[in-house]
Amino acid sequence: MTIKRLFDCVEHQLTYFPKKEMLVAKQQGEWKAYSTEEVASIVNKFSAGLLHLGVSGNNFTPEGSDKIAIISNNRPEWVFTDLACQQIGAILVPVYPTTNPLELEFILNDAAVKYIFVANEELLEKINSILPKVPSIKSAYTFDLIAGAPHWTQVTELADDSLLKQVEDIKKSIPVDQLATIIYTSGTTGTPKGVMLSHKNIYSNVQFSKESFPFEDAPQTKVLSFLPLNHIFEKTCTYIYLYSGISIYYAESLETIGDNLREVKPNGFTTVPRLLEKVFERIMAKGNEQSGVKRKLFFWAVDLAEKYDNRISGGIWYNIQLAIANKLIFSKWREALGGNISYIITGGAACQVKLLRIFNAAQVPVYEGYGPTENSPVICVNRQEKGGTKFGTVGPQIKGIEVKLAEDGEICVSGPCVMQGYYKRPDLTAETVVNGWLLTGDIGVWDENKFLKITDRKKELFKTSGGKYVAPQPIENKLKESPFIEQVMVVGSERKFVGALIVPSFSTLQEWMREKGISFTTHEDVIHHPKVLELYRELVESFNNFFNHVEQIKKFELLPREWTIETGEMTPKMSLKRKVVMEKFKDAIERIYA
Repeated sequence: MTIKRLFDCVEHQLTYFPKKEMLVAKQQGEWKAYSTEEVASIVNKFSAGLLHLGVSGNNFTPEGSDKIAIISNNRPEWVFTDLACQQIGAILVPVYPTTNPLELEFILNDAAVKYIFVANEELLEKINSILPKVPSIKSAYTFDLIAGAPHWTQVTELADDSLLKQVEDIKKSIPVDQLATIIYTSGTTGTPKGVMLSHKNIYSNVQFSKESFPFEDAPQTKVLSFLPLNHIFEKTCTYIYLYSGISIYYAESLETIGDNLREVKPNGFTTVPRLLEKVFERIMAKGNEQSGVKRKLFFWAVDLAEKYDNRISGGIWYNIQLAIANKLIFSKWREALGGNISYIITGGAACQVKLLRIFNAAQVPVYEGYGPTENSPVICVNRQEKGGTKFGTVGPQIKGIEVKLAEDGEICVSGPCVMQGYYKRPDLTAETVVNGWLLTGDIGVWDENKFLKITDRKKELFKTSGGKYVAPQPIENKLKESPFIEQVMVVGSERKFVGALIVPSFSTLQEWMREKGISFTTHEDVIHHPKVLELYRELVESFNNFFNHVEQIKKFELLPREWTIETGEMTPKMSLKRKVVMEKFKDAIERIYA
């Protein structure tokens, strides 16, 4: 494989499949498309403007190269900024829009960011509030037009022929080992760490992923992008799309995904399990609204789909029933997703096997994959090819990398995708990359010597006071199969038994209470209602049958509201911040063990 720089994707597209719709987004309520030629021109002018502002790659070293930050929703300007920085050797530092001001201040100072590009007025206010504490920043530019704020197009307007020629000369000289980005992982604990990823790291992951999960008729297809581009999963997928000639459409927001899917009719998208759970909850809520024959048909179809196995035929009668269910019920699900979905790739956390069965049975193919930021990121992914997918696993490893399990089951990976290290943290780098092997911190086992199954996070395993180890994730994922459970966190480190904090699915619970003739008042009242507590005790008991005695939940507490990114219990990629939950709900935990 000839290693290329990420920004070479534009030249690659111009040569092999120039597109009218390379990047597409809504502007004033209408879809606005940028062609490959337009993107090339904009990005070159952007790079030239940055040169005029004094931005440089300075010998292309991590310390010497200037850092440019971006804090924005997904949109074409995000990619313009990324490519423009790369072309002159500057390093992009992407930040989640939801990052709290203290973390934001730390990241911008740690990277000594020179310029920052922000999406909108709200984010500009957030940046302006901390600018006095970040002396390295010279200016903040906006993507939206905001009175009194410099707009990003003012940078492109600084371009002239001389600067554009300089850009072309610099582009030729940029090595593949040059850092493309420093991605600060907010993680579930501690201070953010800056993961240094080079063009070679990400490009090799892009190509290995493309070989392992090929896209048919790519230049004729389109995707909807809504997972934050700050996250390496969506960023790497973006370069897979750009190098494949797939058109990228940007959702307006997480709230408009449903509408945007119906408008764009994409062939695929990437997501995280939490969003798939939300989609499924909405589908089930609609099913609950039905009555009579329609309601019976709906739940008959869902029950049938729960039994689906892509590797073992259910037999002629099952297949006939499933075909009927697909025609009568699941066809409407597919229409709601735009009618053209041929792949959904999910990562970032474990996906419920029940959801994988149901969506795949409904001819909405969902493929689970896995990989950390430190590996650019993909290590494994389930495949479209026959026999290439096994539910409950993250699939076979991708081509071009080596994977091994340490004695304690820790997943270790080696190859060109492994990060250059943590920025300014050689101590952490030495702990995490040993003799070329990245220690992921995830525990796994091989299934059939081919499919990798993640069993837990090494740091999340805990020991009860009786000395028995408990892995919380499998227990939590099983409990979340219940339509009555929205979120759950298993507790019990150094305690006598395993307990759980449970956030009920209040929409499902409300429907159940209505059927039982119990009035639904406030969430706070509902979680203390004797009949509700009895329901959840029975639910937990039924799930305890799946676990060893030491893993069984003996007591639980119901909580009145969902854990979210905004309230601080979830990371931007929707993983649970266990330490935050433990601290915020310590009173509830103490009640479990009182």
